[in-house]
Amino acid sequence: MSEVARTAPKGRSFSVYLVGGGTAVHAGWRASSVDVDLHSDEEAVFRDVQRIKERLNINIEFARPEQFVPALRNSASRHVFIEAVGRVSYFHYDPYAQVLAKVVRGFDRDMQDARDFVRSGMVEPAKLRDLVAEIPRSAYARYPSLSPSAVAQAVEAFSRGGG
Repeated sequence: MSEVARTAPKGRSFSVYLVGGGTAVHAGWRASSVDVDLHSDEEAVFRDVQRIKERLNINIEFARPEQFVPALRNSASRHVFIEAVGRVSYFHYDPYAQVLAKVVRGFDRDMQDARDFVRSGMVEPAKLRDLVAEIPRSAYARYPSLSPSAVAQAVEAFSRGGG
């Protein structure tokens, strides 16, 4: 985080979001992640990311849940502030969007992360179910491998503790 902030363009402020394993590691749920997933609406903040990756010997990828699952209503209002480092404010990307992506993917590590989101208090299963129920059917057109019923079933199973 300090390296991205150090190399961010001068004279501007940026918001950067931790996603997936980055959130899990930062929150202390696991010791490491294969890569650090980041997102920002301002790509200029990542202008030196290749050198950062090489210098720190880490893999940085640009990803956010909406690349894999439909967007949830008011997602931007649920980002969780972590800290400001210089001109860069860091957030955990909307925990509900992260959990939805993890539950839909369904890998063991994803399901453990999803349970950790709930245990931490960042996600309430009932609210997750409600948000998923509000996704318009038309939103699934961008995700041909997903069906509204399969997503709802996966979220329901997770919410009942079957995840």
